[in-house]
Amino acid sequence: MSGHIVEWQAGNRKLYIRDLSTMEDYREVERIQVDAWGFNELDVVPSGQLIAARWAGAILLGAFEGESERMIGFVYGFPALEAGHMSVHSHMLAVRPESRALRAGIYLKLAQRIKAVELGLDEITWTFDPLQVLNANLNFARLGVISHRYIVNFYGEETSSPLHRGLGTDRLWVRWLISTERVKDRISLLSLESKDRQPAAEGTWTNSLSDPQPSLDRPGPLVLINSKSGWHQLSEPGHSAESSACLIEIPGDIGALKRTDLDLAERWRARVQSAFLELFASGFIAREFVSLASQQGARWFYLLKREGGSDADTLG
Repeated sequence: MSGHIVEWQAGNRKLYIRDLSTMEDYREVERIQVDAWGFNELDVVPSGQLIAARWAGAILLGAFEGESERMIGFVYGFPALEAGHMSVHSHMLAVRPESRALRAGIYLKLAQRIKAVELGLDEITWTFDPLQVLNANLNFARLGVISHRYIVNFYGEETSSPLHRGLGTDRLWVRWLISTERVKDRISLLSLESKDRQPAAEGTWTNSLSDPQPSLDRPGPLVLINSKSGWHQLSEPGHSAESSACLIEIPGDIGALKRTDLDLAERWRARVQSAFLELFASGFIAREFVSLASQQGARWFYLLKREGGSDADTLG
């Protein structure tokens, strides 16, 4: 159909993404923020701001079910100037809870990339909770982002959303370098016609290191560094100086852990936070998100390498 940026099918449902431009579109974006995150009215980005941003060059897209033409999700990004470089900062992406199996989130990101490329831009940035496995997998394994910036309590200690309570609002700031071969390779594996194709990096050891898989016989959270003698646990600050790669573990389900053992969840957050801050300060870049097999089942890790490695995208 004319005006649709992306179209796809999920089961017997036809879905599409288009630009948002009407007052009803903007009001629906307000409602989806409440549905998806439980925000109160003070935290909702209002239609007036969306209108002004749209006129100033923001990218605001909605995902719709074809027959009902009901909006099920949206993505909103505004023009950004970072260190003299123009980009889009993707501030929000939300999908209604009952529609999250329809893959709208990933198609919204692909449509956002199409729009950014049309504007002559080569980068989209955003933030996300580093303890969330599904988001980490989408961003790193499937879209090919990189990160070298960890921000403590980005939105303060908490917001009005129940999702943002209990562990603060730490965020990874990620960069999606949308014109690089790395990103093109990742999204080429995300067929717009098939929901079954998955990128090779998803949920597997990437084999990007020559060393064997590290031992996972200790409980998490694990922070592992790679040196000439193999993989070792990073036990003290400053011991990563000679390392070529590092792994930072996150729990498989931080939401469930918060509900059952908040103290343990807080220890995970503190360990992940301190590891990212130290390793980023030492010149590492988060490049992948992988699962490693253990006797307890899959365990989830960020893979970090130093800037300037053979497969690194320039941070520029």
